[in-house]
Amino acid sequence: MFEDYGDEEEEEEEEDVEDDGGGQEDSDGEEEVGGDDATTTISGVLNTLSQNVRELSLGTCGEVPKVVGPLSALEFLREYVMPGRPCIITDAIAHWPALQLWSSNEYLCSKLQHQHISLHCTPDGRADALVPIFPLVDDGSGSSVVFVSALVEQVEFPQALERIVGGSRCCGCLQEDDEVAYAQQQNGCFKSEYSSLASDADAHIPWATEALGCMPEAVNLWIGNQRSVTSFHKDHYENLYAVVTGEKHFTLLPPTDLHRMYIRSYPSAHYVRGRSSELVIEEDRPTAMVPWVSVDPFPLPSDRKEAESKYPLYFDGPKPFSCTVRAGELLYLPSMWFHHVRQTPDPKGPTIALNYWYDMQFDIKYAYFNLLESLAAIV
Repeated sequence: MFEDYGDEEEEEEEEDVEDDGGGQEDSDGEEEVGGDDATTTISGVLNTLSQNVRELSLGTCGEVPKVVGPLSALEFLREYVMPGRPCIITDAIAHWPALQLWSSNEYLCSKLQHQHISLHCTPDGRADALVPIFPLVDDGSGSSVVFVSALVEQVEFPQALERIVGGSRCCGCLQEDDEVAYAQQQNGCFKSEYSSLASDADAHIPWATEALGCMPEAVNLWIGNQRSVTSFHKDHYENLYAVVTGEKHFTLLPPTDLHRMYIRSYPSAHYVRGRSSELVIEEDRPTAMVPWVSVDPFPLPSDRKEAESKYPLYFDGPKPFSCTVRAGELLYLPSMWFHHVRQTPDPKGPTIALNYWYDMQFDIKYAYFNLLESLAAIV
């Protein structure tokens, strides 16, 4: 491992004796923990942990199990919450009037005719995401990248829905050069901006509320089209995600795959209207740094080779979990799981979903996750 450097080699040998068997750094600066196999480095230990979690608890096929609901509180807690295992639950929201009513744009517009909602606008459907830009910060690859938030506009619902799906009277075809509007406010908007729809869906998921020992912290309504994409991130909530119309496509990784996410800090920015009403990026002042996942799991074909080279732990590692949640189904997404979301609209309109955020338990598992964060930062 070491070349012959004469006197320097003797000094290294003396240091090794004084080290008394402790850890030392390898040639890349990563601390070794003893031995010669794949578990002697921090990255090796983290990879082994990731594999063990799959083999012992989650499975190795990359599929999210589907179960018939509604579940009992005990079954939900024992089989899914405690082991931190996602699942899709069918028949849990079959009684919701929303499943029949919300597929009608006319119904939605009549119920929310004069209601202003928060509409998130981006040029490409990627809000709260990393965007290359110059010259704010260099990410080390020769290009500059910032974390950009959407422009949020207060718009009457009928106009907002028209902008989401494109065309007049809430229908029509999207053009790839059109800006993308997405109703994705995350402050418990279902009880405020969409209160007129409250009788169409449950205020909480009863068996989940019993199992988790609390009411939801927030209930959010999501209305988007096929160009609306949510980048990889995690939430400090137990998430019950109900699809009402269309489909949602989730790519998932457990918290033990944190080191594969290449979390880096990026300068924050936001979209504003330019002189011709186009969306342009403006840097936040004062400058703030946002830690965010660097990996895009679905790069363009022209970018894939570069992405695989930059993020080998993700692209060469274990297969992510993936699932499609269809209308009438409910996804349980455990807290701290990384998730990337795409969607397919209903033929008659947009994709609509409700999600219920329940507070997570900040217990020993959260302490373990903080340890993982510290170790991943070293790799």
